[in-house]
Parts: sequence; structure tokens; C-alpha cells
Amino acid sequence: MPSKYLPPAKADPFDDDKLREECGVFGIFSAGSDAAAHIALGLHALQHRGQEAAGMVVCDGTQFRSHRDLGQVGDIFSSEALMARLAGPIGIGHVRYSTAGETILRNVQPLFADLEFGGFALAHNGNLTNALQLRRELVKRGSLFQSTSDTEVIVHLMATSPSGGILDRMTDALRQLEGAYSLVSMTETAVIGVRDPLGVRPLVLGRLGEAHIVTSETCALDIIGADYLRDVEPGEMVVLDESGIHSIRPFPAAASRFCIFEYIYFARPDSVVEGRSVYEARKRIGAELARESRVEADVVIPVPDSGVPAAIGYAEEAEIPFELGIIRNHYVGRTFIEPTDQIRHLGVRLKHNANRAFIKDRRVILVDDSIVRGTTSAKIVEMVRAAGAKAVHMRIAAPPTTQSCFYGIDTPQREELLASRYDVAGMAEYIGADSLAFVSLDGLYRAVGQPRRDPERPQFCDACFTGAYPTRLTDLADNSPGQLSLLAELA
Repeated sequence: MPSKYLPPAKADPFDDDKLREECGVFGIFSAGSDAAAHIALGLHALQHRGQEAAGMVVCDGTQFRSHRDLGQVGDIFSSEALMARLAGPIGIGHVRYSTAGETILRNVQPLFADLEFGGFALAHNGNLTNALQLRRELVKRGSLFQSTSDTEVIVHLMATSPSGGILDRMTDALRQLEGAYSLVSMTETAVIGVRDPLGVRPLVLGRLGEAHIVTSETCALDIIGADYLRDVEPGEMVVLDESGIHSIRPFPAAASRFCIFEYIYFARPDSVVEGRSVYEARKRIGAELARESRVEADVVIPVPDSGVPAAIGYAEEAEIPFELGIIRNHYVGRTFIEPTDQIRHLGVRLKHNANRAFIKDRRVILVDDSIVRGTTSAKIVEMVRAAGAKAVHMRIAAPPTTQSCFYGIDTPQREELLASRYDVAGMAEYIGADSLAFVSLDGLYRAVGQPRRDPERPQFCDACFTGAYPTRLTDLADNSPGQLSLLAELA
């Protein structure tokens, strides 16, 4: 998973006001010599979970081969010669989005190490909240770290475990962790997937002929024509080897706390997570939003692309026409132009443009998935007003984001979150909207099919809205809310 230990990087001037999922993982066993091709395709489908770096490790039964690089999957794994070198039936891959600081090659996953039992590769989606504490203890015992990623802590815990076999060592290591993790790992003879006891981050199983797959989302199965079997359950370890799929339960049973933001924004809309269609869930969130916050209007317009399903649901429930009143330019990259202050001011217009024919002289409802800092929302509202809207009402398909996430999502520090500084009326004034409303937490739970039973015992991880973190935040610096102390410790 991405490092939280590096100095802050410059924000992307064209897309710096969205929460970012940090990683995606993919593993496959028994794919003939085509593991690398399947991994590359699977990672391509998971590109939305990490756009800054990618890597894979493949084994032919005796020799491990790897390739990791900065950039996107299609650019990194485009060489026929490279793919031919990565031959073998077993492999795992990873896409990465860094949360703080520059992306550097030594932090790109999968990580690989020669341990006592042989070669071992590991890729991680999530975030450990006691990584600093564990790292300090390991360094005192003589461990030498090669990266600044919390994932490497797991490798060292396994290397120093007194247990014997690979599964015992992994179980021993995982029992010392706090936080969220969905892992794929591999040895010469197996691929191993494991999900933390609360199941915060997603992980699913699939099959393609005789090959078995473990990956972050079902869209990575679809791209290679694989069948979705089931979700890896919270606290479950699955071993894929020549005899099939084996399930191990190394942890005591615990109530699931799956990240509810996967339904709102992070997962791809064509994926099925925890047995639910993400697209359908987002439409239902929009319908709940319409029932809770109706307003007289002429047109419902999504903020592309993530606001589209919720806007469709809102329009259908409110019986107001839906139009693509904002058109997105998909070809604006980070290095398009030097991000001067003037270009930062124009950033939203470089990425979005008003479709004036469907805005002028109309009362507009803008639907987006969330408000983070509020800077993009303010510029979108300004753009729509400039296109001639008579009124602009903003509707958000998530409750106000008032807290930082420590479980694998790139979140600003709490004081940078607009909802932590203003009430709804103040936020509406800040972004320049005539009205602003968020879906309620109860409405969100209803939309994803699990009405909230007890605020003291939530069925999901909703800490970014409520502050009810499901695990201890051991490494949280007391003087720096919103950042794990690793950032200050190792920067």
C-alpha cells in the first residue's frame, strides 16, 4: 500500500479535490504461461484504484521474475519482450496511488523477499494503524527496511516469526496488525489472499477455466472473462494451489465493518462488492437523496463522472429531467501544463465544461458523490452560474465528510475538510450554491440494503462521517489530527 511517510507532493491542479482509493491487487494461480497477461489486464481494470505505479511478480515454479515501474498499467506492461520474460503460471500484481509525497520505485509493489522458506511476494490494499510501533520494534531487533511502506512491516514480521511454515508465519504476523488490509501474496507453489477480521477493504475470488483468482473487484474478473465465485470473507485466508481453493480462519469471528465509501465512490460502478451492484447502490443513494431533499428545479445534472449514477437515481425519483450539463475532458493529465496559480484557477475548466444549452435559464440540481475541501464544488457552481443557470442547488450522495480515513484512503487532514469547519449552511455559502444537502447516514444505509440498526454498532466503517473508527489508531500523532505519526517520524 502507498507510503504515508514522505513529504507532501504538489496537488494535482486538475483533480485535487477528490478522495482517492490507494491500491488494487490481483493474484492468479495455474494460468499456463499466461499469468502475466491476465495480471496486466486485471490491473488495467483496477486502474481507478491507483494510477501512479504498478508492478507484478510471476513464478515459473522455480524462478521469480518481477517488473515494477512508475506510471499506468498500459504503459508499463506494453512491451512484448517484457511480457515474454514474465512467463509462468503463478503471479500477483498491484496498482498504487501514493497518499503523501512522491511515488518512488522502492515503494512500488509487490514487495519481494527471500525468506527462510523461499521466495515470497506481497501486495497490500489498506493501511496499518500501528505500523510505526511495529517498525520501531523490528528495527531494534535488527530488521533493515528497504522501503518506507507499511507493507514491509508484514514481511519483516514473517521473517522474524518463530513459527515454521508460511501460513503459520503469516498468521503470526497478521495477528500483530491493527488497521485494514486485503493482501495477495505468493510463494513458488501457491497464491494466498487474506482479508482483515473486519473486512474493511474488498477482496473477491474468481475462476477462469482451471485457474483461480483473488482480486480487489469483480471488474478485474470481467475483463479476462473469469467467473465471480464469492467474496473472501472478513478474517478469511484463502490458499490457491494445484489442488484448488483452501479456506483458513485464523482469527476469531468479528462483525464486518466494510468501507461504505466503496459504494459511494471508490469501487468501479460495474463491480459487485459484498454481493451488491455498485451501480444500483449509487442509483438508490440518489433516490434517497431526492426523497430527503426535494427542491423545485428544471434539470438534474451530474458532476462527471462519479456523480452520474446518483444523479440518475435522483432524477428518476424526483421526476425531473436528467441531462449531461457538464462535459468532462478525459485527456487532461498532471503534466499537461506547468501548474502556476493562474492554471490552477483554470483547472476545473480544463477538465469540465458547461453544456450551456441545457443550463441557461434553468434551475439546476448538481449531484456529486462527495465534498472534500470544497474548492472544486465552488468552481463547478461558478461555472454553471456563468453558463446562465437561474439557480444552482447542490446535492451530495454522501453524508458530510468530517473525519480523516486511516484505512487505505487518501484523505486530507481533518482541518482541510470543509465539513469539519462549517455547518451545511456555511458550506453552501462557501461553494456559492443556492442550497446544499447531503444524504443522511440513515438514508445511505437504506440505499445499500442494510438499514442502520444501532449507531453504537454500525454495520459498515463510516468513520469518515461519524468518527467511529473500528480499530485503534496507535500511530496517530496527538498533535497532528488527520495524519499518522509515521509522516512526521520518517519524513
